[in-house]
Amino acid sequence: QVQLVESGGGLVQAGGSLRLSCAASISIFSSSTMGWYRQPPGKQRELVATILPFGGRTTYADSVKGRFTISRDFRGNKADLQMNDLKPEDTGRYYCNLVTQQGMDYWGKGTLVTVSS
Repeated sequence: QVQLVESGGGLVQAGGSLRLSCAASISIFSSSTMGWYRQPPGKQRELVATILPFGGRTTYADSVKGRFTISRDFRGNKADLQMNDLKPEDTGRYYCNLVTQQGMDYWGKGTLVTVSS
């Protein structure tokens, strides 16, 4: 059973920083694509960033480019999201996502990020 556990959310003022972390319970973490998504209040879930397993190529939503950085720690089976210069529109529940090479898709329960103006 795959488990993804997010941590690091909280309340921060605009301009501040937070670091989210996602711990995966599987050994195939190293061959899986990791991603962070978010769901703002009253809106649909949207992609924030992804990182490929081989080579570490990253993609970002235009709204977070230059402010957020996704990374992965293969030894700890973790994928982090460093968020800098946070804005009120970054508020939402942030979800960790893992997609295996076989196309299996897994989600964490999410962690809440609130950015006050």
